[in-house]
Amino acid sequence: MANLLVIAEMYEGKVRKSTHSAITFAKEVGQPFTILVLGQGAKAASAEVTGYGAAKVLVCDDAYLANTVAERFAPTIAAVAKSGNHDIVVVTASSFGKDVAPRVAAKLGAGYVPDISSVKAEGGKLTFKRPVFAGNAFATCELTTALQVVSVRQSEFAAAEPSGGASPVEDVALAAKDPAAERVEFVSMGAAKSERPDLGEAKVIVSGGRALKERFAEVLDPLAGLLGAAVGASRAACDAGYAPAELQVGQTGRVVAPKLYFAIGISGAIQHLAGMKGSKTIVAINKDPDAPIFQVADYGLVADLFTAVPELVTELKKAQ
Repeated sequence: MANLLVIAEMYEGKVRKSTHSAITFAKEVGQPFTILVLGQGAKAASAEVTGYGAAKVLVCDDAYLANTVAERFAPTIAAVAKSGNHDIVVVTASSFGKDVAPRVAAKLGAGYVPDISSVKAEGGKLTFKRPVFAGNAFATCELTTALQVVSVRQSEFAAAEPSGGASPVEDVALAAKDPAAERVEFVSMGAAKSERPDLGEAKVIVSGGRALKERFAEVLDPLAGLLGAAVGASRAACDAGYAPAELQVGQTGRVVAPKLYFAIGISGAIQHLAGMKGSKTIVAINKDPDAPIFQVADYGLVADLFTAVPELVTELKKAQ
């Protein structure tokens, strides 16, 4: 029987919603799981995950972990995994997860499968599916090591919902410090501040392409504001300087799967599709009827976006 350890991700004293995708993975595997919350302020934040059906919630609250360098987190995660006889360590494939998971795997001598999109439990074995070749193909694989480390795509594993009850909370000690951590200097966290939802957690995203040019914000912001949506961008729009890099959606940007995704002035290059084609409903507006984006869109409008989007905003205001 597998015993899973879910690693919670914290930011500004709270557990990030991305953690709920890792909890969903644990529930799909169908085995007992423990949640580890670690970081400065973890004691208070742990209350946010006690109602999700974990056998217990472990807490490591230490000021040493206020510095978000992965080398500071990996020793404690590995130590908890060993002491608790956990077979599988799982984390969401966020920036934090991608940073810490391979380090934990190295310390445990564990096999590591990153960025998976699904898992199948059969005959006592787990089979993982993960995208390859920019999402144009999928690879299936099994890990043969006794200990395993997995990172899951937030866009493919829906956020877990509370299941009731209250998991017991236990404190765990900070593990011995890794000398490698002392060779890494934390300079600053350059997180963008915005009143809009985070791209990875937004239910609605309004994305624009290079065709918007200098009018990127002028055209998209009114629509995003009405819908309470996050704003995204194609790589071409970011490279051209029309949108900041943190808004990029695609293979080399953020991978998202909102309930509603607007692709405005985006042709649909394969790299962009890899980052958003998991969206539940896709609406495309483009003046080129042959644009590849229409092949994945649920609703498509062939029109001049500089006319169509303001008209859409006007009609939405009337409806409200």
